[in-house]
Amino acid sequence: MMEQTGQMMLDMAGSAALQAKPKMPVNGTPEKIREAAVQFEAVFATQMLQPMFEEISTDGLFGGGQGENVFRSLLVQEFGEIIAERGGFGIADSVARELLKAQEAQSAAGAPEPKPEGQPS
Repeated sequence: MMEQTGQMMLDMAGSAALQAKPKMPVNGTPEKIREAAVQFEAVFATQMLQPMFEEISTDGLFGGGQGENVFRSLLVQEFGEIIAERGGFGIADSVARELLKAQEAQSAAGAPEPKPEGQPS
């Protein structure tokens, strides 16, 4: 029961961390769109790795416990970010390409583009 409660707390902490990151605008520069796509791939890679690391058993004498669960969660998140930064699965490329296409289609349709952040109205 204690382990399930700890896992729920880690899941909630991870969700809060994702929500705390600044959200990237859909209509933005190619650099911002690329950054958002890489962040998306990092989250995806982390979610793919999480079940694999949950099945690793720990040494009873020096391992286990709540501290290891927290560290393992942070380690998996870091692995996901590293995978995405180094090219990952190619998801970021596809996501960025589709977001740019959607932005171009919106511009071609004559929809007003939002002003860049920090610009006076």
